[in-house]
Amino acid sequence: MKSGHPLDIVIFGLSITSAWGNGHATTYRALVRALARRGHRVRFFERDMPWYADNRDLPNPRYCDVQLYSGLEQLERRFPDAARADVVILGSYVPEGKLVAEWLLPRASGLTAFYDIDTPVTMAKLERGECEYLTPALVPRFDLYLSFAGGPILQHLQKQFGARRVQPLYCSVEPRDYYPVTRAVKRCDLGYLGTYSIDRQPALERLLLEPARRWRDGAFCVAGPQYPKSIDWPANVSRVEHLPPAAHRGFYNRQRLTLNVTRADMVASGYSPSVRLFEAAACGVPIITDEWRGLADFFAPEREILVARSTHEALACLRDIDSDELQQIAERARARVLAHHTADHRAGELEAYVREAAAPQPALRPGSRRSDSTPDALTVTV
Repeated sequence: MKSGHPLDIVIFGLSITSAWGNGHATTYRALVRALARRGHRVRFFERDMPWYADNRDLPNPRYCDVQLYSGLEQLERRFPDAARADVVILGSYVPEGKLVAEWLLPRASGLTAFYDIDTPVTMAKLERGECEYLTPALVPRFDLYLSFAGGPILQHLQKQFGARRVQPLYCSVEPRDYYPVTRAVKRCDLGYLGTYSIDRQPALERLLLEPARRWRDGAFCVAGPQYPKSIDWPANVSRVEHLPPAAHRGFYNRQRLTLNVTRADMVASGYSPSVRLFEAAACGVPIITDEWRGLADFFAPEREILVARSTHEALACLRDIDSDELQQIAERARARVLAHHTADHRAGELEAYVREAAAPQPALRPGSRRSDSTPDALTVTV
């Protein structure tokens, strides 16, 4: 694999054609689009699921070749060369992911990688023996493990599960799609964008719904599907059932502040920034977030992002900080994202990881041995 040579990349991912009920599609779209700009060929294989088929907001991306398949049998029959690429990437939450991995790995002629867009959730599932898309035995069979989370979980992947090479590949934002809209009318004081999740709901109650009940003059909005009918929505909270990515920029720009809420497993492991953080920051909107370990590695609290642990603190952010200070916080966050967290940054990181993993290992001198216990040198970046 020559340095600078365009790569033939195959990705098996949850979805790129539909962002309904998942955050994977926007992540894949940004990354694949940036890879295409850099001259690489990408083919994306997606299981044709009815809920995505009914909500396809991007059926034919211009920057990659999408192949929908109905199951492993069709993969074997119609796409026998799917594994023969420079790089084959299998993502988390792919339906029947374990079977897909067992089919791909023996056939791959190039580098293989697992892209975990849900690392803390995956680790918890593996430890409980409940992971439907990966097994502990599969982890060390991939040449490269790409993780949406950083920090100590990277060493855990190496030591507990035997991952050969572990690298963080965080989410990112496409700044061509997410940017401030001049003179946008602010229709709500605090908005939130996210699919319902039972472990996020307590924080949403604490940081948005209860503030709405206490501040009747404030305007709030929650966008995202699958919320139970049993939720008691305050009268000043408007609801949007589903918001396609093309409408995200407008949604953020109509908010005075936006809320980020983190899943419980990701709070516990830390170092797991949400794609919504980078999207909102790129749009120049001040962010209120719940607290999690490693946050300061991505945004400086109080300078680039506001942290709220309680209803009282959320209300203080909304009512006690003047507009000039909020604007400065938002501008600093946007500058940080554009400097470090765009899709082009991630595409460049992926290129570097692939080149490094594919590089021939230096020959050992007679009588010497590697310092590690695995066939290839382990690489862990925190």
